[in-house]
Amino acid sequence: MIEIIPNFHPVLVHFPIAFITSALAFTAIGALLNNKPYASLILLAGRWMLWGAVLFALIAVVFGWFAYNSVEHDEISHAAMTVHRNWALGTLVAWLALLAWDVWCGRTGKKPTLGFLVALMVAWLLVMATAWHGGELVYRYGLGVMSLPKAEGAGHDHPHAHGDMQMPDAAASHEGGHTHSHDESVLGESPSSSTPATNIQVTTPEKIGHTHAPGTLPHND
Repeated sequence: MIEIIPNFHPVLVHFPIAFITSALAFTAIGALLNNKPYASLILLAGRWMLWGAVLFALIAVVFGWFAYNSVEHDEISHAAMTVHRNWALGTLVAWLALLAWDVWCGRTGKKPTLGFLVALMVAWLLVMATAWHGGELVYRYGLGVMSLPKAEGAGHDHPHAHGDMQMPDAAASHEGGHTHSHDESVLGESPSSSTPATNIQVTTPEKIGHTHAPGTLPHND
């Protein structure tokens, strides 16, 4: 089996989100079209999307429960995991109730009412909130992440080159977000000066990580 950390839960959770979004869109469009000949087909598509959302939500919750009891975490991230779990279980209960409502409407031949559309919107908002908390587990607390990128020193410093030739009026951007002109800081001449500089004093940059590749001229800021 393909190794996925913590398991297939991060893959499966996208299906109920897509299905419930489609269910809301199809049901709303079908209700707005009302008596159009193809409105019933659009409403039927919305019903199928709702059923698909509940089905994949059940599967995602099962794998999420396995992840909840298996992924490595600390005390702070455990509290965040519990919040995500509670939102997921509450959303699933709401979706099951909505599905029962849809079954009742189908058996009685009634079209979706405004109350049903509002409930469907609430179901969509619930899964969005659940997904938000799930995303925090990964991007804020790093749960289920196999490795993190290693920083290359303070401020992500690395050598950079400006090329073999530098235009006189070109401004070079460096670490710290400052820019300056090479002709003024290196040659000590104004842009309009036609006399080339023969004696260039090389100084060591004072800022950490302010380095140049071999073959380029360091300069003062």
